[in-house]
Amino acid sequence: MGAAEARSDTTPRWRPGARVERLRASHSFGFVFGLVVLLFLLAAALPDASWARSVIVLTECGLLGTAVWTSGVWHDRKAALALIALAAAAAVVQLVFRGNDPSGIVAIFEVALLVATVVVIAVGVVDQGEINAQSIFGAVSIYVLLGMLFVFVYSAAAALGSGPFFAQGTDGTLSTRLYFSYVTLATLGYGDYTAAGNFGRTVSVIEAMTGQLYLVTVIALLVGRLGVQRADAQ
Repeated sequence: MGAAEARSDTTPRWRPGARVERLRASHSFGFVFGLVVLLFLLAAALPDASWARSVIVLTECGLLGTAVWTSGVWHDRKAALALIALAAAAAVVQLVFRGNDPSGIVAIFEVALLVATVVVIAVGVVDQGEINAQSIFGAVSIYVLLGMLFVFVYSAAAALGSGPFFAQGTDGTLSTRLYFSYVTLATLGYGDYTAAGNFGRTVSVIEAMTGQLYLVTVIALLVGRLGVQRADAQ
């Protein structure tokens, strides 16, 4: 009886929220990556309208909250919640007061949300202390978010700038800027859209360098070490 009681005391017992806590404790970035993909698809598919931008902002708010929960960065949750509240308020203001200035302000908040999300995910990946599948999910999520981040940098420049953002004489739609950002991040250089001003050109160069350096350092290092670990395990 004593041994049986000891085993029963050490056996994990189910309780409401236990699985949620385990997911958070294991830094499971699969759901975070799913939200990142959803954000990309929304930016690509939704029209360039105020309500659509508000939907995207709210999705980014949910993404940041999920990243904070997954990474376990609870000591900074008040700052994250404050940023989420301000961004959501800006999205509502954009619906009421339409124009370039509100759109530009919302784009700045979108950049801030994505920067915060990238930092939170990076902290969660490092905090694991090992290279595993979740590390790869987190690292790929950061790469996709880098492209999204520059989308809204370009959007802010297009809304707040004095002239067309592209040399082709247009600011482009959100989906056009999305296309331009990921083409630049991957250094494909199709040339059908190019930045017109010095700011846009400088940011484009920074994005291209960031994308290449991230792939050949962070992603390559994580995948390489994961492969070594699996080989050693065998």
